[in-house]
Amino acid sequence: MTDAQVVDRLTGETVELLQALIRNQCVNDGTPESGHEERSARLLRDELEGSGVDQQLYETLPGRSSLIARWQGTDPDAPTLCLMGHTDVVPVSPEGWVHDPFGGELIDGEVWGRGAVDMLNLTSSMTTVFRHLVTSGKRFPGDIVYFAVADEEAGGRHGAESLLATEWDALAADYVLTEFGGIPLNTPRGSSILVTTAEKGLGWRRLTVSGAPGHGSMPYGSDNALVKAAEVVRRLNAYAPTPKLDELWAARVTAMGLPDDLTAKLLDPGRLREALAELPPELAANAHSCSHPTFSPNVIHGGVKTNVIPDRVVIEVDIRTLPGETPEDTNAHLAAALGDLLTEVDVEIIQEHPATASPTDNRLWSTLAAAMNGAYPDAKVIPSIVTGGTDARFFRERGAIAYGAGLLSPSVDTLEFFRRFHGHNERIDVDSLRLTVGLWLDVVASLWD
Repeated sequence: MTDAQVVDRLTGETVELLQALIRNQCVNDGTPESGHEERSARLLRDELEGSGVDQQLYETLPGRSSLIARWQGTDPDAPTLCLMGHTDVVPVSPEGWVHDPFGGELIDGEVWGRGAVDMLNLTSSMTTVFRHLVTSGKRFPGDIVYFAVADEEAGGRHGAESLLATEWDALAADYVLTEFGGIPLNTPRGSSILVTTAEKGLGWRRLTVSGAPGHGSMPYGSDNALVKAAEVVRRLNAYAPTPKLDELWAARVTAMGLPDDLTAKLLDPGRLREALAELPPELAANAHSCSHPTFSPNVIHGGVKTNVIPDRVVIEVDIRTLPGETPEDTNAHLAAALGDLLTEVDVEIIQEHPATASPTDNRLWSTLAAAMNGAYPDAKVIPSIVTGGTDARFFRERGAIAYGAGLLSPSVDTLEFFRRFHGHNERIDVDSLRLTVGLWLDVVASLWD
């Protein structure tokens, strides 16, 4: 069988596995009892059954299972590569979808469904490639670890964070490939491919706003916690912290291939806000998040009855920090945003993780870049920061080098692709699956040369 035939076969298997993973509906709403990743962990275990590889399921909570498999290498001193994909997905609003979000349908060359982009496409392609490598009988100098992990979409407490703390011997790796990179940017000034080498930190906070209860028919002069909470939300939304422009930002801006005057504005902290207003909305949102700490109040709970003035309202805020920022910086930002209202608010930490980054002066980076250039010969491979969190940070905190990879086809519109993350009508094209299958094969073939 030729290399092209192998890629075609594995692509077909990836499509079928992706459809099955979507249909398993491993929806993680952030509660410990959600997710049900056991469905997909067992499916993936069965996919590897009989291949001869050592594998084991790990259950951190009832129904919250992850799968770890390790294909032993021939040289104990060679670096280990981990292919890590999560199996959980975020909730959906079905009324916003054109097709069944859990149908896993193949329509006009695209697989539709929640998780098709984030990140079951990568998880399924990693599975089929790993199985192919093991069943081929070929041994590589270093170990290859396959890690299908639960709970990524809620911060990893019941997945990677827990398992790396308790099962490091099973997961130990020098190099990690996970979500998401391989996004081609084609401009009149040249082509680039973004690979995730860094990610923003988490500084999630729960803000409890207090007031005094009273009768809803007499609101004048009342201490209404909901009214104060509304002002807290307004101030957080209006807060404009100083941008932080580093080398990752400069590389990203250059890769956009924008006109010289707009590029100059984007690289100038004093004119960045003006420049963002000139970008398409989706690109502006991403660019803003890559250059600023962000504060998004996303959940609110409060009130007990229509005619009772609420005395307690809880707001949960998704705060994302840039490299180098500390919890103290997050608290300082909150103080600056809320001003005199800070004394009216009790602040509690939900999750706290610093931003993480991996260097590019290593064998994995050069191998990955060469493999990507095999598909896109003229493109520059650019390190970039991702605005969301991934499980890569847990490996980086243990000294591993971790990148978000994958490879999209030229037909994928970058802005449309960003909209599909946690959005309506999530889908991935088969051509991108084929390119990603080829990418994993090429990286493994060359990493230890």
